[in-house]
Amino acid sequence: MISPSYVRTMARYNAWQNANIYGASGRLSDAQRKEDRGAFFRSIHATLNHILWADQMWLMRFGAAPAPAKRSLADGLSLFDDWEALAAERRRFDDVIQEWADRLEPSILEGDLKWLSGATGRDMTSPKALIVTHIFNHQTHHRGQVHAILTGFGIKPDMTDLPFGPDLYTA
Repeated sequence: MISPSYVRTMARYNAWQNANIYGASGRLSDAQRKEDRGAFFRSIHATLNHILWADQMWLMRFGAAPAPAKRSLADGLSLFDDWEALAAERRRFDDVIQEWADRLEPSILEGDLKWLSGATGRDMTSPKALIVTHIFNHQTHHRGQVHAILTGFGIKPDMTDLPFGPDLYTA
């Protein structure tokens, strides 16, 4: 289904796009970033917290990171109240994701991942390759929501298309 090369490419894309979205979001005031704009997680700040929290949860399940400071989906929306702390942790964790991807052996993508889902309240099992694909798809989905909110504020983030990213592909 997917290969370590795909995971490395997507980890680089993730870091590139997080820098893009955080840079654009940084042009807003703290109040604007936290304003309820009708998105699924209400605000830019809560949505970016959610993406980071989910990344931490998934990498913890793969044994590549410790558990996030907050363990529930609802609490993950307020992982960091301070914008600078959130942005710094995002940059740091993007490095964690890239290091994990760079070390990824094909065998890690084989078999199933089992976990207790806080979202569903039950034990879950899914193919590891599907979950890794989901990690990057989830990030892109919610960054798209932030992009739409930024557009509503009159801010246009830089290019988001994968083929135009700087040095993203690794064979």
